[in-house]
Amino acid sequence: MTATELIEWWIARLEAEQARLIETGHDAPVVASQGRLVQTTGGLYLYEFIVPADVQLSLDLPVSVVPDDEADTTEGIVLRQAGNSIFVQLDDALGQDVPSVTLVPDQAGLVSTSASRLRDMLAKPDLYKLGPTERLASLLQMQEVEAEAFPSASSVFTTVWSDDRSVRRQKLGNLAMELIRANKRILLISPDHQECDEIVGIVGRTMKAGGFNHKTWITRYELPIASLAGGVDLHELGFEAQMHQFYAKSQGDKASLKHKYDRFRELAPFLSQKEAKQKDLDEVRLLEWRLVTQLRDLQVRMADVRKTLEEFENLPLFQRLTMQAVGKNAESLKQYCALYQSQMDQLNKELDVAKSRIQQLAPEAAVPKGTRAEFEELKEHMTKLGGTKKVRELLAAEENPNRQAFIQNRRVVAATPTRVASDPLFSRVRFDVLMVDEAPRIAAPSLLAAAGLVRERIVVSGDPRDITAAGQWALSQAASPTVH
Repeated sequence: MTATELIEWWIARLEAEQARLIETGHDAPVVASQGRLVQTTGGLYLYEFIVPADVQLSLDLPVSVVPDDEADTTEGIVLRQAGNSIFVQLDDALGQDVPSVTLVPDQAGLVSTSASRLRDMLAKPDLYKLGPTERLASLLQMQEVEAEAFPSASSVFTTVWSDDRSVRRQKLGNLAMELIRANKRILLISPDHQECDEIVGIVGRTMKAGGFNHKTWITRYELPIASLAGGVDLHELGFEAQMHQFYAKSQGDKASLKHKYDRFRELAPFLSQKEAKQKDLDEVRLLEWRLVTQLRDLQVRMADVRKTLEEFENLPLFQRLTMQAVGKNAESLKQYCALYQSQMDQLNKELDVAKSRIQQLAPEAAVPKGTRAEFEELKEHMTKLGGTKKVRELLAAEENPNRQAFIQNRRVVAATPTRVASDPLFSRVRFDVLMVDEAPRIAAPSLLAAAGLVRERIVVSGDPRDITAAGQWALSQAASPTVH
């Protein structure tokens, strides 16, 4: 079968499985007890609950969690079940300890979502690339002997077969390094969350050894089950933790910008007022200088007249006659003295007014030390951001976390195949390479859904003997696919 035919076959099987689940009432409520909060990351909460021994909930199963008081129902996803202990990732906190809750699973909804993704792959060929998927479809129809003989390496499809898990995972880590150096975006999937944590730890350790800062390249979708893997702190690589940290910094930057903008708005009218006062002060000082200049000129004239009066009787006759010819005699010189004194008194009064005004304006025009330099720095910052109008727009913009934009900035995105097939976020992002850890243990529909998101290459890893043992790729008409 071609990839299209295989996808159509699995769509039919998933639709039949959905109908069976609904008909048999498979999604019956489950009472869970002894709930406790394990960890909180951003807006997600990981809880552990105890369920009855006969209850088995599938991986990545969406559940509605109803507390005893039925006050605040929240949604969650089952990340792991070990015995009668299950770990559920919730969107809302229920408190540190929860005596009892009712879990309402939605297995039929999970199967329906996976089938919808496969239908979209066929209905929207411009959004999903089926080139590499064709090679994967050929592998999914083979038995273990045929699969082991499948061409092991090409530019489109690569198989990493080995009966030693550590060997093949280390090969995946080394290959991931090569792809990152080639600037490729990688979707890395593993059968369950525990194994996803392990492979992320191996890839992170390999990147650290190669001199890469793994924290900026890898993101672990959903909350990690383990704290450490391969010496790598998985909580630092969690998608929610990274996004929460990024937007917390963004909010901090926004608060800092608001503080600068408010300070700029505070200083702008303050300095404008100071500049106006300084202009008035400069005008009064200029007037003072003119008055002082006039006063000095009058003082010089007064001194000359007084000197002439003192020496008038002793002046030569010819000089006195000359002075009288222009109207200068003892009486007129005394009148000059009175006139000059009157003008000087008037100038002194004006100078007193000017000095009083200067004393008033000087403190009003004074600018505190460093204020003008601070304003110029803020003004330059506002200009670089596009002006105050642009800054107002930035401050008014809502800080809604853009999950799609954030995940597209990561080179390696690690997730479980069910989350890739069912989460709407993955329908909007694309990758260059799909790397599959423990592929024979992953259901064929989930592999096909993940393969539709890549443009260039698929790398499949695992033990080919698990193909028959796991039975996840079987095309028997009696088989009922388990989505994981």
